[in-house]
Amino acid sequence: MTNTDQHVQDPAKNTPKTPEKQSSRAKDFLRKLYFEDETISSVFRYSMLVFDIFAVSFFIYLSLSDHSSPWLRPIEIAIGVIVLLDFGSCYYLAHRKGRYLLQLTTLADIIVLFSLFIPSFTDNYAFLRILRALRILRSKHIMDDLRGHSRFLRRNEEVIQSLLNLVVFIFIMTSIVFELQVRINPDINNHIDALYFTISTLTTTGYGDITIKGTYGRLLSVFIMVLGVSLFLRLLQTLFRPPKVSARCEECGLNRHEPDASHCKHCGTIVHIKTGGE
Repeated sequence: MTNTDQHVQDPAKNTPKTPEKQSSRAKDFLRKLYFEDETISSVFRYSMLVFDIFAVSFFIYLSLSDHSSPWLRPIEIAIGVIVLLDFGSCYYLAHRKGRYLLQLTTLADIIVLFSLFIPSFTDNYAFLRILRALRILRSKHIMDDLRGHSRFLRRNEEVIQSLLNLVVFIFIMTSIVFELQVRINPDINNHIDALYFTISTLTTTGYGDITIKGTYGRLLSVFIMVLGVSLFLRLLQTLFRPPKVSARCEECGLNRHEPDASHCKHCGTIVHIKTGGE
């Protein structure tokens, strides 16, 4: 080896880490957590699913209990920080950032963040935090993980999604009814009264012992009946329709197949349905 060779340095070892390289590594790591099929990715996605379930349950508890204990605020801030980090990571990874911001679940997250950090939202529109429930089971990668590990979810995916949509609608409407009526309607004194009215209206039972006042109240009742009945009928449809699983056919795009199907019934192409080894 010549003296010249001895002074030649390995560029890979000696090149300083630029902000661009550090940014690329951070993006690769986040992409691995959110999108890949490794064990650490599944653990992370399951952890976020558990967090979402906890956060939504906590928000529902706050809505129905009317508590204002000082220990609740640190929990709200902690949830807000995690939601903010999740939102920032997804935005950072999005190829079309403008399109990502217009997605329903993204808009729901923005509203949740405002309700957690902006005092005026916290005081008057905290019920909108329940919109975080729209995140539950909406991630394609979380659903792929669950389909691979849960036979129950594979067979009842649409039922669970329809039930979740109905529950979110019920609690959002309950909170809106409460906020609009609690100061002007002697029949509605707490969230339980509002929940009772919402469900009786949605199911068109209409006992009449609790009604809501004013033109806006009547319009809200119409909205609850029209959209609520649609969601309720959708749930019934998924309950009584023959069970099928979601697996997109690469050839024709058909999404629904029999649980034990090996070929697409529309075009005959082989379909790969995750079965978890069953």
